Amino acid sequence: MRRLRVLLITQWFDPEPTFKGLLFARELVKQGFDVEVLTGFPNYPGGKVYAGYRIRPIQRERIDGVEITRVALYPSHNQSAIGRAANYVSFALSVILYGVLRARRPDVIYAYHPPLTVGIAAAVIRAVRRVPVLYDIQDLWPDTLRVTGMIGNPRVLNVVGAVCRWVYRRMDRIAVLSPGFKRILIERGVPEEKLDVIYNWADEAAVGDAGTAPPPGFPTEGFRVLFAGNIGKAQALDAVLDAAKLLSERGSRARLIFLGGGVEVPRLSARATELGLINVIFLPPVPMSRVGAYLNAADALLVHLRKDPLFHITIPSKTQAYMAVGKPIIMGVEGDAADLVERSGGGALTEPENAESITAAIETLAAAGAAELQAIGARSQDFYARELSVRAGVDRFAWVFRDLVALKNGKKSGPQSGRGL
Repeated sequence: MRRLRVLLITQWFDPEPTFKGLLFARELVKQGFDVEVLTGFPNYPGGKVYAGYRIRPIQRERIDGVEITRVALYPSHNQSAIGRAANYVSFALSVILYGVLRARRPDVIYAYHPPLTVGIAAAVIRAVRRVPVLYDIQDLWPDTLRVTGMIGNPRVLNVVGAVCRWVYRRMDRIAVLSPGFKRILIERGVPEEKLDVIYNWADEAAVGDAGTAPPPGFPTEGFRVLFAGNIGKAQALDAVLDAAKLLSERGSRARLIFLGGGVEVPRLSARATELGLINVIFLPPVPMSRVGAYLNAADALLVHLRKDPLFHITIPSKTQAYMAVGKPIIMGVEGDAADLVERSGGGALTEPENAESITAAIETLAAAGAAELQAIGARSQDFYARELSVRAGVDRFAWVFRDLVALKNGKKSGPQSGRGL
């Protein structure tokens, strides 16, 4: 049987940090697909082209059986709306030119959102070359643009929303990362049969590497609760500092460690000093290849976001990483993320931005014995392997790809266990 050819269109790809990068492409190759990645020259997140690359019309390379085609774009990732727009639009135009005029005809196209311009480009290629498209939505626009403050003008947000709806109508299938995303898109007129919930996965190789020695600066005593990742306004970590104060006042042996960078680090660090919190430690960010050592050294892992309707349908990527490690999770996000922890039996739920609730969750886990904590972590890890792993996710993408090709050829595909979970 001829191997199906998949064209993956994504603006960001290795060596840039990305959810659906080389790991995804390699797994598709293992599952019997021919894969070409259509991407840009690496410049994210700094907006400067990485060393060893230079902008040119086209550059090709091959890694682990994956064809990688890089096309020209305007490198930019600063706060300038004009610079961001030029970055997104230039890549989309290059994608359209290559996809319409030069790419080998694929059997199916995968397009990664954001940015929205990738969806526009995929819609154009689909119309010209008559190839079905699976659109993978990782950010719900214009909602994310509004919440993050990237765009505040209501008229502009309305235009973005209208373009999103135009793109959705032209996609053959749409993958979303949570049941909440699916519910919102149905409310916005997307047919339910067009939608597939396919959860994100973790960088399993990185988070599974515990290392051979305790990570630098990590405490060796007490009940160690780790928050790892971006420390910004959306994480609302003042409430966690308030919980640390309550824990200290109650004589708890719990210690809270914040690993990562972000705009809120200086302020939160200064506030912890003002409050005299000797049970709080801030550690600088480390490369992803070293994060696993910190995750594995902790006794429990914390996820926290501020209260906002958008976050009810958001599953922070650290959730999958934490589950893959197999440690108890303290989930301070309501909605879909909390549902995963509850279904897995792998941790404790807490109300976001509620210091008393956060404190209670930490105290409950701190009082558990070593065997109970190990059992909680094992349930979380088992759930990850079954529902959220790279293998589970790529299996579902592979089924959708084959289904799209079968439908195009006038055939019906077989059943898929777990579709629309």
